[in-house]
Amino acid sequence: MRQSVPVEKAVGMVLPHDITEIVGDEKKGAAFKKGHIIRPEDVAYLKRLGKDNIFVLSLDASEIHENEAAVILARALSGRGIEYTNSPVEGKIAMQAGLDGLLRINKKSLLQFNMLGEVMCATLHDNTPVKKGETVAATRLIPLITERTLIALAEKIAMSGAPVVEVLALKKAKIGLVITGNEVFYGRIQDRFEEVLRAKAKTLGSEILLVRFAPDDKQIIASEIQYCAQQGADLIVTSGGMSVDPDDVTKEGILLAGARDVVYGTPVLPGAMFLSGTIDNRPVLGIPACGMFHKITVLDLILPRILCGEKIGRRELAELGHGGLCRNCQTCRYPICNFGK
Repeated sequence: MRQSVPVEKAVGMVLPHDITEIVGDEKKGAAFKKGHIIRPEDVAYLKRLGKDNIFVLSLDASEIHENEAAVILARALSGRGIEYTNSPVEGKIAMQAGLDGLLRINKKSLLQFNMLGEVMCATLHDNTPVKKGETVAATRLIPLITERTLIALAEKIAMSGAPVVEVLALKKAKIGLVITGNEVFYGRIQDRFEEVLRAKAKTLGSEILLVRFAPDDKQIIASEIQYCAQQGADLIVTSGGMSVDPDDVTKEGILLAGARDVVYGTPVLPGAMFLSGTIDNRPVLGIPACGMFHKITVLDLILPRILCGEKIGRRELAELGHGGLCRNCQTCRYPICNFGK
């Protein structure tokens, strides 16, 4: 039961919710916390905050308060790699990444959850690389109180399939790199992709096991790919030779090496001529020349997912078209941008 009491008559009563104070751009927080016993000296302060009346709640067994609801919702929404506290702030619980990894969002269940109206969960985008401690989602009950049956339904939806919010750990891969192209193989130009891939691999917790070079010869390219596999590489990456020029034969070399489940071409710029496949159950990725010249490419969208053990097929690549156009910002802020989202 909810009752409104004039603030002058509320002395000695207990606040059932936080009372927020906002001071320009300087401060937003609880001036009075839930559970505070109102004192005579609080009356003027509460009036300055616009509280001429104070709500006093008396809940029956069928009702639930926002703070209790938030704890239930956070628990139901959270999967692997998610941390949170059971102490809501202004009725809200934020969920943090418990490890460096890849954020995965069950978008279908999230939509059904938010369609209930009185509960909410806001998240970062699916497939966003995140760092330990980063806030990735938040949830709360929108009204101060609601029926327990609604929270039970929200909990059921959140737990009906894959977790709504989780962070997956990345496998520490040993990468075999095959750099193709006559211009590099014969020393006419200096390769730049090895440096790029080493930096990306290190950021993701992986390492370059070995680097091999091959001219524009599909037989040699295939041999070098197979050599990487024999040396224990559990992920093979080729660079260059992926365009439609007659002497670009890296794709043919990958196929000759025994690649299966090959998909070539993506609706992503930069990275339209990207290739994904497998050789003896290990991923093989063909990176076009853009990988040397652009800071962020399709490789940055796909590599973390590969390291989570995801199988990349035509559908996974096709879905990247929405958000697959890089803005090529002067100052790159990826992944805090629309690319790949």
